[in-house]
Amino acid sequence: MFIVTGGAGFIGSAVVWKLNLSGIDNILIVDNLGESEKWKNMVNRSYTDYMHKSAFLEAIRKKGFGKIEAIIHLGACSSTTERNAEYLMENNYHYSKAVAKYALENGIRLINASSAATYGSGEIGFTDDLLKLNQLKPLNMYGYTKHLFDLWALREKIFDKLVSLKFFNVFGPNEYHKGDMCSVIFKAFFQVKETGCIRLFKSYHPEYLHGGQQRDFVYVKDCVDLIGWLLENPGVNGLFNVGTGQARNWNDLAHAVFKAMKVPGKIEYIEMPQTLRDRYQYFTQAAMEKLAVAGCPLGFSSLEAAVGDYINNYLQQTDCYL
Repeated sequence: MFIVTGGAGFIGSAVVWKLNLSGIDNILIVDNLGESEKWKNMVNRSYTDYMHKSAFLEAIRKKGFGKIEAIIHLGACSSTTERNAEYLMENNYHYSKAVAKYALENGIRLINASSAATYGSGEIGFTDDLLKLNQLKPLNMYGYTKHLFDLWALREKIFDKLVSLKFFNVFGPNEYHKGDMCSVIFKAFFQVKETGCIRLFKSYHPEYLHGGQQRDFVYVKDCVDLIGWLLENPGVNGLFNVGTGQARNWNDLAHAVFKAMKVPGKIEYIEMPQTLRDRYQYFTQAAMEKLAVAGCPLGFSSLEAAVGDYINNYLQQTDCYL
């Protein structure tokens, strides 16, 4: 059995899609569906069972599972604007530690989701070198709880027994339910359909033009290809960035959307909410050398190719799910 926590969510449901493509359907999806629309991500997928995240936590504490091939732990609150620190501590940090301890005690392959939000403003760069882990200063509570798990794994000296992946700006199919946390590509597509215009935040940093803020945008299909490779190579462990290694600016992204939709481009620069200005990342770019040294042969899609696939094969289609 493979267990995917957050398996009805964005990256989690894409992992289930990847497993299904590999002929694997003995999968337990762990999530918290509530009243969300995430269930739609499960309709096209083949899996054995679904379990609420609280029931799963109780089960692993009672050691109530048989043989498990791997746990892909993607379940978390991923909102960078969530202010309930107690909730984030329990849901993102303590829950993840419980999952990791269970996996390690039972010899189960564990792939955990960390985040590029752990890098904060990027003042010391974006290297996944464990020697620099203690220097990071996340700008939001979400990033901090992800960072706490990585620090715990470092203190416990267990990075040789698990994988923690620092995802950069992931976008692609099955993200529709994320609300404000949906990618700008997703939002831009519907902005263009409704108004013919894409709205981007103004820059408040003298080194960046409006729309010139840069991100490492990575396609969800490439992310799950990497997870598939890690499942096939259980000897590869550690902390790894997941990005393209090439920062692109928001204007590039907007023009990729216009090109994919075959419409003329129009960009409007809007004020950034005051609450975001002191926590905004102006530049992210994953250092990818460590993954290459580990032997990973995979490449990553260009922004233009990924946006084209996402828009033409999903957002433009009636059945827009993986």
